[in-house]
Amino acid sequence: MPYFDAASAAPLHPVAREALLASLDEGWADPARLYREGRRARLLLDAAREAAAEAVGCRPDELVFTPSGTQAVHTGVSGALAARRRAGRRLLYSAVEHSCVLHAAEVHEAAGGSRTELAVDRTGRVAPGEVAAALGPDTALVALQSANHEVGTAQPVEEVAALCREAAVPLLVDAAQSLPWGPVPGAWSLLTASAHKWGGPPGVGLLAVRKGTRFAPQGPRDERESGRSAGFENIPAVVAAAASLRALRAGPETGDEAARLRRLVDRIRTRVPQLVPDVEVVGDPVRRLPHLVTFSCLYVDGEALLHELDRAGFSVSSGSSCTSSTLTPSHVLRAMGVLSEGNVRVSLPYGTAEADVERFLEVLPRVVRAVRERLGVPAAGAGEAAEAAAPGDASEPAEAAEPAGLVVDSLGKRCPVPVIELAKVIGEVPVGGTVTVLSDDEAARQDIPAWCTMRDQEYVGERAAERGAAYVVRRRA
Repeated sequence: MPYFDAASAAPLHPVAREALLASLDEGWADPARLYREGRRARLLLDAAREAAAEAVGCRPDELVFTPSGTQAVHTGVSGALAARRRAGRRLLYSAVEHSCVLHAAEVHEAAGGSRTELAVDRTGRVAPGEVAAALGPDTALVALQSANHEVGTAQPVEEVAALCREAAVPLLVDAAQSLPWGPVPGAWSLLTASAHKWGGPPGVGLLAVRKGTRFAPQGPRDERESGRSAGFENIPAVVAAAASLRALRAGPETGDEAARLRRLVDRIRTRVPQLVPDVEVVGDPVRRLPHLVTFSCLYVDGEALLHELDRAGFSVSSGSSCTSSTLTPSHVLRAMGVLSEGNVRVSLPYGTAEADVERFLEVLPRVVRAVRERLGVPAAGAGEAAEAAAPGDASEPAEAAEPAGLVVDSLGKRCPVPVIELAKVIGEVPVGGTVTVLSDDEAARQDIPAWCTMRDQEYVGERAAERGAAYVVRRRA
């Protein structure tokens, strides 16, 4: 069964498996002890730290291991902010950061600090100029991921790092998605990563704090990991994580594999819109991770789509609100202003067979068509209702009165039904007429404007309603 969700967790690398099994026999003792077993464990831990530091591009004494990538981010953010309390209390971060950064920002604000969210463009990229404009004397820390976990867009880390250095503000880089593919460039101050993203075992994170960066660890701590990550080190997992990262980065075939996966992803980006009507491929087409592609399908229930793909033998993920327990759209897709319904993220692990990608492209159109049919989308094409001319359109004089509008009651209905009902009736109003969709689904706030962009209709705006909100669309053609 093809596994296409490496951005969530990559399969355990063979080198990681070998190192894990070997270190279970050699690295079980307390590395802080001076007897033989303890010294042996310490040697393994030190060797793992050196290997990981080399891959990251820092000194071994600048890097510590944490119980997870999330813990590394929380520790890095809180420690950097606390150390710069006198300089300022404002945290800058992009609107598409991983949720662990958003959670850390919420805690910081609740403790009396402030936060500023940096907008992104439609590809999910932050403009360095936006960062420069937001930097101020009260800025304590900037947090920016190296590449996005949902859409793969690479961020201008090197340029932002230069801006931060000029302003004497530290930059924390979440490199969880990009570290397997190469070191993060630029004069960053702190860096975090997570081993299960590159085929290491889960439960191992990295936190690098470069010399000269002010840092004050928060919460209870002990003598382990330079006082930055308390508790007994999981040496077998740490050794396996470092060994697999070194294997990925040291092998001459790594660049070839990245190029091969990029070609496969380029094929998916090109072929999916050709094979499936009404699809939006999101993320930067060039400045991106080599193995990840995300697209959204109009008029499709995301949960049903992922379920059907699973039945067909493909493991993929989604940022659609339809697959979330909160029924709210992905904050990444929302910040980008793109369609969230029917969202599919494909992230290929090392060694993905070309034949598996070809079979995915064969299966996807049939699966999407079946889901749309169950939802009552017109079989002849999802958008033909919007293109049908209402009676008398051609003869409407320019000076005619404001055309009457329709109201669609979609209260109590979840994505993508409100958008489907909008598409079905837009052709019933004359050009210039409006359709008002009543909806209490949070996803409608994102997906109705996105539908208008895809369908070249005018999104007039949103107004309060007795329940939910009223979304007004004006027919252009």
